[in-house]
Amino acid sequence: MRHAKSSWDEPDVADHDRPLAPRGRKAATALRDHLRELTERPELVLCSSSVRTVETLERIRKALPAETTIRIEDDLYGADAEELLARVRRLPASVTSALLIGHNPGVGELAAMLAGHGDREMRTALATKFPTAALARLAFDQAWSVVEPGAATLEEFWTPR
Repeated sequence: MRHAKSSWDEPDVADHDRPLAPRGRKAATALRDHLRELTERPELVLCSSSVRTVETLERIRKALPAETTIRIEDDLYGADAEELLARVRRLPASVTSALLIGHNPGVGELAAMLAGHGDREMRTALATKFPTAALARLAFDQAWSVVEPGAATLEEFWTPR
């Protein structure tokens, strides 16, 4: 998942410290409502340490099971697709469902890299543009430790619009 839209109202604020814009808060609320409709919810959430990703997480938290483990990780901020894939490969084998909240271009490129199966139009849309507050649900038939590009089935590509 990509964080919701951030604010540019204060140009002197460091990128890491930019909060959500009003439009981003609205989109994150829509995302929370969408997550509530899903039957499978994440056991583990990995979230970048940036203000906008943490604020996005806080907006969707009510849609997560109370027992969901949440990890805020500095290394996810600015991570490219290869770095994110390496992090996915380190997920515990006991975790069956995880949510990664990060930034573009890394998150969008990772989703496009992994999504080798599923609806072609949906995969094309994902590869073309991964907007703020977008969610790609991917299913794997292999252990996290050996996840390879193209191995996942794209089950859903949801955007707030």
